Amino acid sequence: MVTLKIVIDTDAAPAPYEQLRSQISAQARSGALPVGYKLPTVRGLAEELGLAANTVAKAYRALEGDGVVETRGRNGTFVAAAGDAAERQAATAAQAYAEQVHRLGLSRSDALSAVQDALRASYGN
Repeated sequence: MVTLKIVIDTDAAPAPYEQLRSQISAQARSGALPVGYKLPTVRGLAEELGLAANTVAKAYRALEGDGVVETRGRNGTFVAAAGDAAERQAATAAQAYAEQVHRLGLSRSDALSAVQDALRASYGN
């Protein structure tokens, strides 16, 4: 049986909605939450996690924008086949970054260092 496993650390630096978004995204991308898996309702998950409904709704909207989930009206929110969409978005962002640093005259080494610094800041290590 597939279950959604979410742990929110209220003392952690990322906001609760970002913790929720990243955990659902990671589980969907890893296959722990298969395509078509129905997520809990906003109110149900908010109650379960002790969060405001608006916090969960914000995470769901961000996930939908990322292509990780899709909302099917009153039927609910489901894990989408998002891997390809996410990879396309990442490739597009990487290409735009490469073009920008080239225009700025940065060396390959400096450009890679900037990416590594940004990733460390985002991922926390």
